Amino acid sequence: MNREAIPTWFFVLVAVKHKDRYLLIHERKHGQLWYLPAGRVEPGESFIAAAKRETLEESGIPIVVNGIIRIEHSPFAHSTRVRLIVSGEPLNDTPPKSEPDEESLEAGWFTVEQMRNLALRGHDVLEVFSYLDAGGVVAPITILTHEGASFV
Repeated sequence: MNREAIPTWFFVLVAVKHKDRYLLIHERKHGQLWYLPAGRVEPGESFIAAAKRETLEESGIPIVVNGIIRIEHSPFAHSTRVRLIVSGEPLNDTPPKSEPDEESLEAGWFTVEQMRNLALRGHDVLEVFSYLDAGGVVAPITILTHEGASFV
């Protein structure tokens, strides 16, 4: 039985924490609202590489990806979307970008309380960061690997 391929889109969202604050991006697109660093995984790119790339492009901050918060799989009639939400931390003390470019308008560090006063793109922003603030479970990044990797 032949089956047609299902178009599948892979996205990564990155919850970057530094001390008691989280990184948000003031987006150039999507109504110029505030959101987590996020984007589509490019062909041949791993989720981790995409998380690092998107965060650096949108915020100017290099990061280390250190855990998995959630994997979301949303099947639709003619396609599927997979979102991996990861946690990360800054690699160094690079400040967030403050000048607009083609990727974003700016970036900044915010507490969950401060976020409540921002124009956020979606309810998931506060949900993710409130979950982390409450001590939510973050799985080790090592559970994410490539097909054929050793189980040792």
